[in-house]
Amino acid sequence: MGIANVCQHVYEGHGDLTVEALAAAVEKAGDACPGTRLHRRKRNWVDSGVAPAVRMVNLEPGQDLLAHPALQTTLNDGGATCEVLFVPGEVAGDDADGTRGRGRPLRLVFRGFHAITDARGMLVWAANVFQVLRGEEPQGATSTFNTGEFLQHLMPQGLPPIQPGLGKAEWTTPMAPIPRGRHDHIWRRRTVDGIHAAVTAKVIAAVAAMTPGEPMTRFFVPVDLRRHQPDLRSTGWLSLAVNLDVEPGTGWEQVHQELLTGLAERREFTLRTAPWLLKMPLPVIRFFSDGMEDTARRKQRYMGTAFVASMGSVDLADYSAQSFRPSTVYSLGGSGPSAPPGIDIVESSGHTEIVLAWRDVPGAVERMDALLDAVVEALSPRADREQAVNRTERAPVSSRSLLRLFRDQVELTPDAIALTGPQGELSYRELSLRADAVASALRARGVGRGDVVGLLAERTPGAIAGIWGILRAGAAYLPLDVQHPDARLADLLRDSGARYCLVETPQLAREHTPNGCEPISLDDLPASTAAPAREPDADPRPDDLAYVLYTSGSTGRPKGVQVEHAALLNYLHWGTEEFGVDASTRLPLLTSLSFDVSGTSIFLPLINGGTVVLVQDQPTHLTLRRLLEGSSATMLNLTPSHLELIGRLDIAPRGFRSVVVVGEQLRVEVAARAQEMFGPDCRIINEYGPTEATIGCTAHTFDPVRDADRAAVPIGVPAHNTQVHLLDPNRRFVPNGEVGEMYLAGVQLARGYLGRPDLDAERFPRLADGTRVYRTGDLARRLPNGALEFLGRIDDQVKVRGHRVEPTEVASALEEHHRVDRAVVVARNRPDGSGKALYGYVLVNAEVSAEELQAHAAQRLPAYMVPAATLVMEEIPYSVAGKVDVRALPDPFADQAHTGSTAPAGSANHPDRDPIESKVALIWSASLGIDEAQIDARTDFHQLGGDSLSLLTMLARVCREVLPPQTETEFMSQLGRVIAEPTLDTVSAIAREVSRVPLGQLQQL
Repeated sequence: MGIANVCQHVYEGHGDLTVEALAAAVEKAGDACPGTRLHRRKRNWVDSGVAPAVRMVNLEPGQDLLAHPALQTTLNDGGATCEVLFVPGEVAGDDADGTRGRGRPLRLVFRGFHAITDARGMLVWAANVFQVLRGEEPQGATSTFNTGEFLQHLMPQGLPPIQPGLGKAEWTTPMAPIPRGRHDHIWRRRTVDGIHAAVTAKVIAAVAAMTPGEPMTRFFVPVDLRRHQPDLRSTGWLSLAVNLDVEPGTGWEQVHQELLTGLAERREFTLRTAPWLLKMPLPVIRFFSDGMEDTARRKQRYMGTAFVASMGSVDLADYSAQSFRPSTVYSLGGSGPSAPPGIDIVESSGHTEIVLAWRDVPGAVERMDALLDAVVEALSPRADREQAVNRTERAPVSSRSLLRLFRDQVELTPDAIALTGPQGELSYRELSLRADAVASALRARGVGRGDVVGLLAERTPGAIAGIWGILRAGAAYLPLDVQHPDARLADLLRDSGARYCLVETPQLAREHTPNGCEPISLDDLPASTAAPAREPDADPRPDDLAYVLYTSGSTGRPKGVQVEHAALLNYLHWGTEEFGVDASTRLPLLTSLSFDVSGTSIFLPLINGGTVVLVQDQPTHLTLRRLLEGSSATMLNLTPSHLELIGRLDIAPRGFRSVVVVGEQLRVEVAARAQEMFGPDCRIINEYGPTEATIGCTAHTFDPVRDADRAAVPIGVPAHNTQVHLLDPNRRFVPNGEVGEMYLAGVQLARGYLGRPDLDAERFPRLADGTRVYRTGDLARRLPNGALEFLGRIDDQVKVRGHRVEPTEVASALEEHHRVDRAVVVARNRPDGSGKALYGYVLVNAEVSAEELQAHAAQRLPAYMVPAATLVMEEIPYSVAGKVDVRALPDPFADQAHTGSTAPAGSANHPDRDPIESKVALIWSASLGIDEAQIDARTDFHQLGGDSLSLLTMLARVCREVLPPQTETEFMSQLGRVIAEPTLDTVSAIAREVSRVPLGQLQQL
């Protein structure tokens, strides 16, 4: 005879939960769920008052939980009928797979005898236990209904007759035959990606097709009777089955229709156990069970083909606590006398768990695996899984660490130029000595592996030396943007736990370092000109942190992305090959150090013997022209916005071999113009990659012919050892050519977010095969040539100047103002059609000007995150679905008179404007796409919808269309003045000054 029928749910995850804490929670939950404390007294079930036991189960290394004897024990011998198994996992290697900081692997098995509980009742019990673990009061489940009583309650007018003959052993099963003797259960488990509609019907159709030679197959589908009274909370056995007779080869759609019909007709009421059987003494029940089992074994015929039970979608949040975070849950079904195999289905967190139960007999494993193969293929066809994966496997060209690669270049070419820029040239030897000085100072302060060190500096030799010095000390660097407000810098340093921050002298006076973080002046760490005896570099492990970068957070605060050495090295090896970097490469550093794109310019040349060209001034049309014409650069690494600015220059740069564009979608017209400017021998490379996947993870070389008919340049194929999976909203693989969300996998994935396990679980899930992925939120499809085409976002996230921005973080900053009760931030198209801009809408509790709100935001956010306009609203419009109705929000430039708008009302005529101001106003009008009459002399350019790049474009046009050519340099030298007060008045005044036109002659211009 098989073992007694026991319901078992397994919760797999990580945490620091102890046996003692779990036992205490189980005991308290037992008071709220007395049905878990039942034991049999003669022919009745009574509350024993004793909480279910918690048992520790220690697995041997490599031992499979599903084969452990603890899962085979009975729970119906007159003692306890429920228990929980506490199964700790191996800790070794935990950090290597992205689970660092989540606690040890842990499995909890909730077990209950099926005579007093069922699958749904077990979920109710477990949820109560986890409520206690979270410090909440258990919701409880005090109903004492048994199945018969509940049926009488549901149908007081009388129950339909029981279907005759349903318990007869008349059906074959695709499982291996059962020989004589006792045979324990055996379980085989599969995890399928995605949540699948009509999953029960699809599984039944697949199993029926695997039962050839039979005219008909019979399936039992357990139905939770609680569906007839949804407010009932019970841990009891309140489930009956609907039976389905299915011909092999029947489509799942027909099976699904029949199942829905059965549910609508309440057929489960007719498939029930006679009440007198439940009252039989245990010895008599065992006698009948043995006889039924004997008959089934002799005839190899069973009550049906299979039980197929689905618990539907389970929210893992209901089974989590601070001390335990589940990654999945699955159910281990049982099998009573003459019963067919059990198939249990649970959906959670984008996965479908399927467990097949049968007896441990010869040939069972092979038969079960074959059946599960067919089920998996029916749900997730192999063709879709393979088509949705782009894979490029490549062994690294070198096993040497990043630090060793740089040392190799220092030793190989000590006098070669490593850095060049406004402060002169620095050889590899000189840069290395300065980095050693930084490393020595950090080591003297106890900095080492696992530490994070801030870096606040411009694009200078000291900053580059600081980065290498931090790495040589074994720590990770946190680059900070000098343009960000002090409050934000302090928040990032505090959140990162940095004890030290390397700071250049001009930044030392700022109040950016929180308590506990000591600033260290980079300029006070001069390197010796001689080669002193130095301490050896830290020998970084692949999983050591290399850097931390903060990105905008959808939760209202920025999140620190942790990138490890192995991820950075893989990118650099791939980038060296993909971009053609060698000792002759001269690559400018144009972007802020806090922008991950800068990693390409900082590291790629220096591990290949090339030169980094430092561009300290803000990129403008003038500085870019100088760079392109006079720096001897051979490669560019920049955003599409910068490339578009370059495209407006009337120059033809020569000597460039590649232009790598990253950070935003690259329009074909911009790429085509760049190809024309740089010539046919220069590759225009479109690179894609979120910070969480280490700078860039796909690339495509623009083809002026093949890509001509597209709106945007494809993002290409993955980097070495990187995979891209395309999944639908239910996390199923999409067929080739269809649109799916990009899930990235491979060695370039970040470790996760610093101190944010909640976000790690959300953004770094695992596929069914255990592959750790990063959920990007980006939509794409695979083109016939294998390249990926980017198609937008699934959410509100936007890109501003290549930076990722979550509007909720901007809204959160506005809500910190004491007069703001509610803020909504949305992205709208700019008036000039150049992209997106952010606009804020607020509800206030007292009068406040939009200018004050703008200033408030500017004190907390980077400039690119400050809304272009903020409007005070009387109410926020919502859709029927309860979401903000973006279309009903006013456009600040369509309704200039709206209360609180930061955009000026202006006037139809400006008779007081001189010719220079009039010409500048017309350029503003063209740049911003708004009527010239709306432009007031004192209105901020950004508040009219412009950003910094459109500001630079506007200034370039002023130089070209208003000023004498010889005054361009003088005009652009006043850029700081324009940035401080970007008004029409300021730009016009500077234009007059550098033009040196007497006031009396202005009317003659």
